Amino acid sequence: MENTLNKLLSPILLVVGLAQVVIALVMDIAGSKSEIRGAMLVLGIVLFFIGLYLVPTQKHHRKIVYVIFLFPLLFTFAVTVIIPLVLGICYSFTDWTGIKFSNVVGLSNYTTMFKDPAFIWSILITFIFVALNMILINLIGFLLALLCTSGLKGGGFFRASYFLPNLIGGIVLGYIWQFVFNNVAIKMTNNISWLVQSKTALMAIVVVYIWQYGGYIMLIYITGLTQIPGDVLEAARIDGANPVQTLFKVKIPMIASTFTICTFLTLTNAFKQFDVNMALTNGAGSVPDFMGNYLSNGTQMLALNIYNTAISKNNYALGQAKAVFFFIILAIVSLIQVRVSNKKEVEL
Repeated sequence: MENTLNKLLSPILLVVGLAQVVIALVMDIAGSKSEIRGAMLVLGIVLFFIGLYLVPTQKHHRKIVYVIFLFPLLFTFAVTVIIPLVLGICYSFTDWTGIKFSNVVGLSNYTTMFKDPAFIWSILITFIFVALNMILINLIGFLLALLCTSGLKGGGFFRASYFLPNLIGGIVLGYIWQFVFNNVAIKMTNNISWLVQSKTALMAIVVVYIWQYGGYIMLIYITGLTQIPGDVLEAARIDGANPVQTLFKVKIPMIASTFTICTFLTLTNAFKQFDVNMALTNGAGSVPDFMGNYLSNGTQMLALNIYNTAISKNNYALGQAKAVFFFIILAIVSLIQVRVSNKKEVEL
């Protein structure tokens, strides 16, 4: 009886639910002002999945339940990541104004951005910034992790203290350190601020970013170090290994996967650096002669350059083309880094 009822209800609910979803979307695209669009869309989705759940098939019923429970996550991911990515790639080939586009311009936006010396410079200093941060943050984070796991008295206090800067927002952090560089540092050194010249300004951004992010990486290394079996370390000590030998021959090889995670995080986050760059220098800093041009945005990294192109200069299509190129760079570099790190893990 129940199986017969399910056979009757399931197709009805599937059809009615799907029809309501389609009608609601058509009303939205057509610009309808009706207040029932949202309710129809939600009700249609609910009815569709109830009908899907009632499909009288034992063989695939568990898979159907999995799909129903995963749908909210998959739908959110599609709406916030996949669809914007696809639309963004499409918009990069148009004269998009942020609201609409009139013409398809092909590769015009891409050729324009590669003719811009400021954009080329932003790519260059972004790679420099990423390289410095990958090395320094991982080195400092690992050394702090060794300190905090060495049995030193007050280890919990040190962990909290080192991690605290990571809780401060990048914009706030940038303004705090801007005050330090523009006031305290000048009075202490009787010199000009680090933020005036592009070379020292970039190093100032590196210092602030390490101060903010080093504690976070430290916690990941601490997690890896504390998971090393105690009997392995005891065996190394009995065999006569000194602390340095234990570090390089036992600890580092056993947390190789932790190094992979930390290098990946520092790589991707350094590439996407925006808030500290904006708050600390806003891209300012002179570059006297780069590709035959004088540049006044010597510390403007890639993310900030894209933001300024789209928002400040109101050129959304060009900004979108730069964002697509940025995505390609980040994807390629990340894949190479993970592949190299995994290979090193096997070797260790």
